[in-house]
This record gives sequence, C-alpha cells and structure tokens, in this order.
Amino acid sequence: MTLPVPFIKMHGLGNDFVVIDARTAPVPPITAKLARALADRHTGIGCDQLVLLEPSETCAFRMRIFNSDGGEVEACGNASRAVALLHGEPVTIETGGGPIALEPETGGARVDMGKPRFEWDAIPLAYAMDTFSMPVGWDSLDAPMAVNVGNPHVIFFVEDAAAVPLETLGPDIEHDPLFPERVNVNVASLAGRDHLVLRVWERGAGLTRACGTGACATAVAAIRRGLAKSPVRVSLPGGDLIIAWEPHGSILMSGPAAESFRGSFVWEDYA
Repeated sequence: MTLPVPFIKMHGLGNDFVVIDARTAPVPPITAKLARALADRHTGIGCDQLVLLEPSETCAFRMRIFNSDGGEVEACGNASRAVALLHGEPVTIETGGGPIALEPETGGARVDMGKPRFEWDAIPLAYAMDTFSMPVGWDSLDAPMAVNVGNPHVIFFVEDAAAVPLETLGPDIEHDPLFPERVNVNVASLAGRDHLVLRVWERGAGLTRACGTGACATAVAAIRRGLAKSPVRVSLPGGDLIIAWEPHGSILMSGPAAESFRGSFVWEDYA
C-alpha cells in the first residue's frame, strides 16, 4: 500500500494512541510487526496502543486495539474516550470485549463499559478459585481481586501505591501461568471513601500513565469490598477518572481525551 495512510494521534490522560480510520477506506491486515513498528517511540510514530476503526455488522463501527508489543487486546477505556471525541456524537461500537456506548462530553467522554464479570473462567484463570480475595501472592502483594471489564485485571489494595515496585512485580504477575491470557496488574491505595490512587502495569504495554479499564476494575473492586462508594475518583499518574458502578449494573467511566496531531505514513515502511 504505497499511498500515504492517514492517522490521528490522540491521548487520554497521557495514555496515547495512533488511530487509523478504516471505516470507509480499508487497510491491509494489521500484523504484530506493524503494530510494534508504529508504536516505537524512536523509529515509528510512537504510542501505547494502535487503534483501528473498521466497519461492523452489529454496531455503528468496530474498534480494535493493539498494544505496543503487537498483541491485540479486547478493550481500552482511554481509547474509547478518544474515539468518542473523534466520532463527535453518541454511538454504540463493537469491541473484542463486547459492545460499549460512547457519549462525548466537553473535553472528553463518558463510556458505558458494560457489566463487570467475576467468575474465575471469565477472567480467565487457569483453575477455579474465589476471585473476591484470591489465595495467591507475589512478594509483598497478596489476596487480589480479579475482575474482567472487557479485559482481565487483578487489583491489590496497599497502603502506598507509589511504594510498590510495580516495574519488577508487574511482569511477573502478568506472565504467571495462573493467567492463561496474561493479566493487567493494578495497585491502589485509599485516599478517601470516594477517592483511590492507582498505578497500573498494563498487559503488553508495561507501566502506563493511565488505564481506563484498570480504573474501572479497581473502582468496582473497592466498591465490592466496601472500601469505597460510587462514584469514585481514581487518580492515575496522568490524571483523574470518575467511575460510577452499582452492583449488577454497568460501569460508567468519565474523563478527558484529546487529539494531539494528524499525519500519514507509508504502510510498506512499517509492514
């Protein structure tokens, strides 16, 4: 594909994306090699995730997400807000984690992320166990809750999230055989009944300035354990998200998103 392919660089709280809109102009299949090359911050465009918009048979359009390691994932809350801002009007879209509803707001968007799942085989885990307080641990981190919010998360509540060596523990937990599809790792501390401080090791991307699905999963876990009440402000290194959830209901996430710049690239240079 020798013609230039347009892209839009966007971010949500510093979690950044290269968005390719293939809804009317198809592009060749995305490969792990292409996703890694475009995500490279030295020789590519640079991003945490590559986002592809394409036609859908069930919703207005489909959003696919590829992490910087080239792997495709089911959901991304921050990317969902960016796409909502880009689309400009309320819409329901298809994702690998199921349909989600997007509603642009001033400076960002509100996203209905659907209902969380807690069954061990929905996370998924390698074998059955209680996901409310898992009888497992890694060094100083133990007894996490597991939640699937379109992708898998484990959440640890600690005294000081900033003090946890997540850069070393994160990869060990992500790749533990307990998680056959790997897992996102969240460490959170309580700043009040309606305020959490969160750091995330993101599956396939590493430490991130913000993770929308991580904020959703962590708020849900805190509410289920009686540590917080809805709505919850979740403070990440890149900024704050507001998460609202009532048991048996859908998760509503609100927060900012922004367009950084637009450009184009030649497919063969990265494929």
